[in-house]
Amino acid sequence: MMCGITGTPGTGKSMIGEELARRGYTVIHQAMTVAPYVTGEDEERDVQVIDVDRWAAEFKPVDGFVEGHMAHYLPCDKIVVLRCRPDELKDRLRQRKYRKEKIRENAEAEALDVCLVETVEEFDPSKIFELDTTGRNAGYCADQVEAFYRGTLPAGFGNIDWSEFLEVT
Repeated sequence: MMCGITGTPGTGKSMIGEELARRGYTVIHQAMTVAPYVTGEDEERDVQVIDVDRWAAEFKPVDGFVEGHMAHYLPCDKIVVLRCRPDELKDRLRQRKYRKEKIRENAEAEALDVCLVETVEEFDPSKIFELDTTGRNAGYCADQVEAFYRGTLPAGFGNIDWSEFLEVT
């Protein structure tokens, strides 16, 4: 069974993936699989442009996890959407030395539920689990992801609302 772990950059995908790998699970990092599908650079947004449809169509399923902010485009059996309160997300991205505009863009995407909305458009609700990582460590979050993967924690989403963090301009 392949379970995706998606979310806005900074929500904890890699950290949780590393913890799951320590527990013996296969974890594929999206970043290690997209190079053949890069079609260009969006210099204004400082991101690679990827042929997502081709990447998803050619992706070889794994028995385990695939983590990355585009994992919800893969044919996963289950999908976890990681969430983080935008003010904490900004702090995490500052620690990574993200540019100010990139921090703002990602915090806004998180406040607008972008990854969740995209996931809901791709998956049956019974396959989606939304997890708030705000103030939580990788061990706790990996426990939750593992329980959902094993079927001991039910699917569920839609209880997180970060709209109060939207900046009115």
